[in-house]
Amino acid sequence: MAQQPQQPQQPLNIELGEKEAEGIYANLAMLTHSPSEIVIDFARVMPRSPKARVLSRIVMTPMHAKLLNRALTDNIKKFEDQFGEIKLHGATHNTSKPIGFGTLNKSEGSE
Repeated sequence: MAQQPQQPQQPLNIELGEKEAEGIYANLAMLTHSPSEIVIDFARVMPRSPKARVLSRIVMTPMHAKLLNRALTDNIKKFEDQFGEIKLHGATHNTSKPIGFGTLNKSEGSE
């Protein structure tokens, strides 16, 4: 079989609106998944507040989630190479009430 000639890749023009450029601070991420999607809910937990509101929900395919994981791992390594190791203060997996970014072993039902 003859290989198809590859098309030159078109540059991707990404626009960033003013509101989005400000960003949203989140210190809690909750991850769930189904066979076809990974869902990441970002929230902000404030001291002495019994609840948090989801500020943003990102839904992606498992393949895109794995690519995001690779990009984050690469960028964290570059950050630590430049600025030193990132310390994880108070991060334990034995706490009964985890706060902050961590791992939830929760699956949503099939779609």
